[in-house]
Amino acid sequence: MDSKRKAVSTHQAIGSFRKKVRNNRTLLLMCLPAVAFFIVFNYCPLPGVYIAFTNYNFRDGIFGSPFVGFKNFEFLIKSGQLSLLTRNTILYNLVFILLGNVLQITLAIMLNEINSRWFRKVSQTIMFLPYFISVVLIGAIMFNILNYDTGALNTLIRETGGNPVKIYSMAGIWPFIVVFCQMWQQTGYGSVVYFAAICGIESGIVEAAQVDGANSWQKICYIILPSLKPTFIILLLFSLGGIMKGNFGLFWNLVGANSQLFPTTDIIETAVYRMMMSQNNFSTSSAVGLYQSLFGFALVMISNWVVKKIDPDYALF
Repeated sequence: MDSKRKAVSTHQAIGSFRKKVRNNRTLLLMCLPAVAFFIVFNYCPLPGVYIAFTNYNFRDGIFGSPFVGFKNFEFLIKSGQLSLLTRNTILYNLVFILLGNVLQITLAIMLNEINSRWFRKVSQTIMFLPYFISVVLIGAIMFNILNYDTGALNTLIRETGGNPVKIYSMAGIWPFIVVFCQMWQQTGYGSVVYFAAICGIESGIVEAAQVDGANSWQKICYIILPSLKPTFIILLLFSLGGIMKGNFGLFWNLVGANSQLFPTTDIIETAVYRMMMSQNNFSTSSAVGLYQSLFGFALVMISNWVVKKIDPDYALF
């Protein structure tokens, strides 16, 4: 009897599953490209993680190379390079996340307060444009401005009788330059999400506040900002998942291989790229990449746990 009951329940489960697939086949087909993307680019390369624990060489391949355990990680820790890369990557991303979200929220609120629809659309389009400018072009623009010999800044200084500045030798000023370029390129695009959230606020609440005599500042403080809280927390959790992944294109095109600026601008991506291209060091670069992924995963889990303890409705899972 038990075997018959199990067979019947299994048959019912299969039938229910097939019914759900038929009813949701359109949505499943829409999800198929995303699923295929993650399988090909995230799951299929997973066996390559083994390289981080070997002294890899092309002749023996991934699984034939000598196993060295944690020696690649030990080398990174003892050299002090890992701590420098971790510090720079985390600090840059913290500034990008916090300052970026503040500027995006501010910009979205300012756009919402514009009464002229035509002016709002023009302003939004202009603020969108930097996002579509290649980081290669941004690097070229900054080089033409900051270059010691022919840069616009030093040319202006010379014309006014001052001494030109060797900015590409001043590591301390480059965090501000990198942050400025990142904010200039990303703020307009990132504000769209917050602007959409503001547009989704029920108009009756705003109208009721206006009838009660609330001014624009009170409307922002007591209606708009609280309504943006869920969006902000979700975007923050997503951002924390990539806190160990820097904007390689921006950093590489601004700094390149200028070793004088590495103490304040070198991040994990640029270091791994140099290891691969100049030293062919697959083992150490894989160790850094594995450390980066595990750190980001742990951070997302911890952050989600904290948010879930505070307010379960805002947690990702």
